[in-house]
Amino acid sequence: MVSYVGLLRASAALVTIAALTATAHAQGGTPAGPATQASDSAAAATDQPGEDIVVNGTYARSIDAAVETKRRAAYGVDSISSTDIGKFPTQNVAEALQLIPGVAITRPRGEGLYVSVRGLGPQFQNTLMNGRTIALNDLIENGGANGRQFRFEMLPAEFTSRIDVVKTPTADMSEGALGGNIDVTTFRALEVGNKTTLNLRGTYTTQTDKVRPNATLLTSAVTDDGTFGLLAGAQYWAKSVRNDRFMGFGWIADRYATTAAGGLPKGLYSPTRTRPTVETEDRERVSGMISAQWHPTAELETTLDVVATRLDVAYDEFGLDIYPDDGKGTYNPLGSSIVPGSVVADGDTITKATINDVRFMASREYSLNRHDLLTVGLKQRWNPDRWHLSADVNWSAAHSYHPDYREGTVRSRAIFIAPLSYDATGGYEVLPTLTTPVDATDPANYSLYTFNIAPKDSKDWDLYTRADVARDLDGFVSKLTAGGEYHRRRRDYFRRDFLVNPPAGTPLSVLGTGAYEQLPFDDFLKGVPGNAPRTFLVPVTSAYLDAFFTPAVENSALTLADRRSSFSVTERIAGGYVRADYQFPVGAVAVSGNVGVRYIHTDQVASGTLTAGSVATPASFPKTFNNWLPSFNLRADLTTKLVGRLAASRVLTRPNVTDVAPRITVSTDAATASGGNPQLVPFLATQFDGSLEWYFAPSGLLSGAVFYKALDNYITQNNVQIEIPGRGNVNLSTQINGGDAKVYGAEFAYSQVFTFLPKPLDGLGVQASYTHTSVQADYKAGDREIRDQLIGLSKNSFNLVGFYDMGPVSTRLSYVWRDRYLNGTGSTVQAPSYVAPFGSLDGNFSIKVTPQLTLSLEGINLAGARQNTYNDKELRFGEVNYYGRTILFGARAEF
Repeated sequence: MVSYVGLLRASAALVTIAALTATAHAQGGTPAGPATQASDSAAAATDQPGEDIVVNGTYARSIDAAVETKRRAAYGVDSISSTDIGKFPTQNVAEALQLIPGVAITRPRGEGLYVSVRGLGPQFQNTLMNGRTIALNDLIENGGANGRQFRFEMLPAEFTSRIDVVKTPTADMSEGALGGNIDVTTFRALEVGNKTTLNLRGTYTTQTDKVRPNATLLTSAVTDDGTFGLLAGAQYWAKSVRNDRFMGFGWIADRYATTAAGGLPKGLYSPTRTRPTVETEDRERVSGMISAQWHPTAELETTLDVVATRLDVAYDEFGLDIYPDDGKGTYNPLGSSIVPGSVVADGDTITKATINDVRFMASREYSLNRHDLLTVGLKQRWNPDRWHLSADVNWSAAHSYHPDYREGTVRSRAIFIAPLSYDATGGYEVLPTLTTPVDATDPANYSLYTFNIAPKDSKDWDLYTRADVARDLDGFVSKLTAGGEYHRRRRDYFRRDFLVNPPAGTPLSVLGTGAYEQLPFDDFLKGVPGNAPRTFLVPVTSAYLDAFFTPAVENSALTLADRRSSFSVTERIAGGYVRADYQFPVGAVAVSGNVGVRYIHTDQVASGTLTAGSVATPASFPKTFNNWLPSFNLRADLTTKLVGRLAASRVLTRPNVTDVAPRITVSTDAATASGGNPQLVPFLATQFDGSLEWYFAPSGLLSGAVFYKALDNYITQNNVQIEIPGRGNVNLSTQINGGDAKVYGAEFAYSQVFTFLPKPLDGLGVQASYTHTSVQADYKAGDREIRDQLIGLSKNSFNLVGFYDMGPVSTRLSYVWRDRYLNGTGSTVQAPSYVAPFGSLDGNFSIKVTPQLTLSLEGINLAGARQNTYNDKELRFGEVNYYGRTILFGARAEF
C-alpha cells in the first residue's frame, strides 16, 4: 500500500523533474521512448500555466505534482513519485501503485508483488524500466512458472523516482499491454544534484516476532558546470515472514458416484485435498545502482543506467495434507470411499460426510529461491534546432534458480491411512471440522511416502534497441515522429524431479527420531474459529536429505518427465511507428493530441521435448504474428479548470511464455498435469476511453473516466484427459484461444489539500478513488460455461486516504479495498475458485527532528485482515490466509 507520507513527500522531486522537463522541452528536447513520454509529453501538451499553488508539506506537494502531471499530459496517465532521493512512499513499489485509480495488486504473504489495471491481470501489463523492456524473474518456489508478470519485489522502492501508469497509449510506446503501460523511472544525477541520503529501518512482523534490518545509501554528485553527474546507490533489505494458511484445493463433482466409491447421485460436489499449513520465509535482498549523465550542451545528452538485484528467499513450509479424494495406488490400495449414510447435502454441495481410507500426509517443503536481475541501458539524445534524435539500447538478464540441488524444493513426507469426518457448514470464513480417530501427532502412526527434490532454473534474457527522429512543425501538425525497435527475448526453463519411492508401509521410525518433530507453532490461525487440525507431526528436511538424496540419486539420468517439463521460447520482435501531434483552436477551446500507427512483426519459436512411450523427441514450433496497432488521443481545454479527453487504440498482449511452451508437467501428488500450447496467438483488444477532469482548486482534482475494451482471441483454460506412461490417465490443464470478451467500466478520483483552512489545519488533505469494472464474456473451461467473468477482475475497488502534512509532522491513514475476483476457472467437474473481498488498513507517521534527520513509523495491515478464498459458492471453503501486521521504523539522514 502506498505510504502516503512518502507519497506526499514525493511532490518535491516530481515538481523538480517537471520543471527540468519543461526546461528541456523549451530547449528543444523531445521524448525518444516511453520512459520520458509521461513527463516530456505531459509538459509539452499545453502552454497554459497552472495557478500559483502554495503548499507547505512534502506530501501535499507530491499530490500537487501528480495532479499537474495528469493535467498537462497528452494522453491518459497517472503518476506516483518520490519527494526526494531515496524517499519513495512505501517499502514496495506495487503497494504504492494500488492508490492509482483502476489499479489493484496481489499481496501473497503480505507483500505487494503483481499489479493489475482496470480489471485485467498482471500478465496484461507492460512493465518498463526507464522506458525500456526488462527481463522477468519467475516463480520457482514450487514449480509455478508465469512468464510476463514483473515481480515488483525485485526493485527497491528507494531507487525509484517516479512511476507512470499509462492507460491510453500512443504509437511510439512499446506494445504489450491490454491493461496499462507501467514505466518505472530510477534516479538520475542531474535531476538530484549534489546530495547523499542514508536510510536505516527495521522491519518487524507480528507473526514471526522478528526485526530485520534495512539500510539504503544513495549519493549523487554533479560537476560545477552542471554538465556531468554520477549517482550510485546500494541497499541491504531483509524481512521474516510467516503466513498461516488453510488451503482447500477445490471442490469436485461426482467423486463418489461409482459403486466402489459410495454410489452417490451425480451432480454432488465434495472437497478435494486440504492442507493446514504454516509458510515461513526469510527474505534478503541486496541491490545496487549506478546512473551517469553527460550533458555537455543544451542539444546533447548521454545517459547510462545500471541496476542489479539479488533476492534470496528461504522458504520453509510445515503442512498436513488430507486427501478425501485419494485414488487407488501403491500407498493407498483401496482408495477413498464415502459412507453413504453419513452424507448431508445443501443443494449440490456435500457439507458433511465420513470418508474411509483417506490419505493423511505430514509434509515439509523447503527451498532456497534465488532471483538475480541485471539491467544495463544507454541512451543518446541530440536535439539540434527543431530536430530531435535519439537512440536507446538496453540489455537485461533475469535468473531464478536454486543455488544447490539440495535446496531445490525438497518435499519430505510421511503418511497414514484413516477415516475422515468433515463438516463444512460454517462456510469459507471459518475452518471446517476435519477429524480422524488416528493421532496425527504420533510418529508410530506414520509410514514413509515418496521423497521428491524438484530443482528449477529459469533464465530470461531481454535485448531492446530503438531509434527515434522527430521534427517540430508550425500549424495544425505540431510535430512528426517516427522510429523503430528491435526486441529479442528468450526464456529457458529447466526442471527435473528426483523421486525416491520407499516400499509401501515402511515405518517412519526407520529414519530415527531426528527425522520428525511436532509442528513448531502453537498458535496456528488462532483467531479463526473451526476444528481443523492445528497440531501435527512434520518431517525434518535434513534427515530426509541424508537418507534419500544419495550420490546415486543425485547423479541419475534425466527422466522422460524431466524432459517434458523443460522448454525454451524465443521471441524476435521488429517494429516501427509514425506519430503526428496536432493542435488547433475551436473557439476558445484549445484542442491538442496525437494520432499514429505502430506495426509489429513477431517471430516466435517454442521448443521442448515430446515423448511417446519411452522415446523422447526434441520439437520446435515456429509461429509468426503481424499486427497493426493504431492509436488516437485528444485533449480539450474546455476552460482554465476543465479538461476533457478522448482516446482510442488497438493493443495486444502476447501469450504467457509458459502457455506456448511444448511442455507437460505432471503433479507428484495428484492425477493432474499442466501443459503448453505453441499454437496460441496474442490477445488483442480495441479500446476506447473518455474522461473529464476538473481542477477546481490548487492541489484539487475531481475526475471521472469511462473505458471500454473489446478483447479478441481471449485465451482460456482447457482440460482434457490424457494418458501418461507410468501414471495412467491424468487431467491435463492447458490453454486455448477461446473467444471474445468485453471489459468496460468507470473510475473516479478526488484529491485535495485543504489549504483554505486556518492554520494549523491547512495541512489536512484527502485522496480517494473508486473503480467499477464489468465484463461480458462467454467461454468454456472444459465443458463448464464461464459467463461474464475474467480471472483477476474485481467489479469494484476503492481507496481512501486521509493525511496531515505540515511543518515537521507528516501522517496518513489509508484503506484500500477490492471486491471478489475469479482466481481459477475450474473445469468440467472442478468448481471455479474466487478470492473473497479484501481490504488493508495502513498508516504512517514521520517527524523531521532536524533539517537533516527524519524519524518514521509505518504500519501495514493494521486491522489484521485475513485473505480468504472459496469455490463457486460461499458454502464451499477455499483458503484462509493470515500473515499478520508489519511495522517499519527508522531514521533517514540527508547530507
